[in-house]
Amino acid sequence: MKSLRHGMLLLGLLPMVAFAAGDGATLQSANIDVGNTASLQRGARLFHNYCLGCHSVEYMRYSRVAEDLGLPPELAQESLIFTDAKLGDRIEIAMPPEASADWFGKAPPDLTLTARQRGVDWVYTYLNSFYLDESSTTGVNNVVFPDVAMPHVLWPLQGWQAARFAPGEHGADHGAFEGFELVEAGQLTPGEYDDAIRDITAYMSYLAEPMQTQRQRLGLWVLAFIAVLGVLAYLLKQEYWKDVH
Repeated sequence: MKSLRHGMLLLGLLPMVAFAAGDGATLQSANIDVGNTASLQRGARLFHNYCLGCHSVEYMRYSRVAEDLGLPPELAQESLIFTDAKLGDRIEIAMPPEASADWFGKAPPDLTLTARQRGVDWVYTYLNSFYLDESSTTGVNNVVFPDVAMPHVLWPLQGWQAARFAPGEHGADHGAFEGFELVEAGQLTPGEYDDAIRDITAYMSYLAEPMQTQRQRLGLWVLAFIAVLGVLAYLLKQEYWKDVH
């Protein structure tokens, strides 16, 4: 997988506007489990191989990811770091922003907070919604973000799919989106690709809020404490007011 680490391997220029899916597409449920360490490890491998050529996650450090995902330092160095960066460094890229803006039309954004900003359903649906479009300069388009300025870099895994649209009205090129049709298979079956993008989405959700699993566990203890305190407060109130008629 390390051979996939260079600049052409990017997750995509996730747009900074238009939070809703375009062309009438409905966001699909990501159904991820951020508490599943194995899923996060698989997502990290895919993300670091396919995304870090162009996208940074500079608000995270390799060492934090390794610790949270249970990866020994040697394995983290081998699996997640493809530059001369050290384990304690922030996860940055070497590609200059000016050059990337010239190549892609805009600099690929940092993805640390993307899952929190847009929501995991958006990320999951976006990664599953590329389709062939000869009118595009990249040869592909995306139902969630029409006219997206990026290639479909996960096509070796997914293959190529075509989109079906209803006939256009009032001069429109096409109507509402109706579905996809796989026209060329990739390395993964549709089910395997679906699992892969769920893993990527889960990892991006982790990056956006590394403390979320701890927060959820702490929240359960807080609710339990409040429940016990409520019972004690009620009993104390009953004791104070038992002689009041």
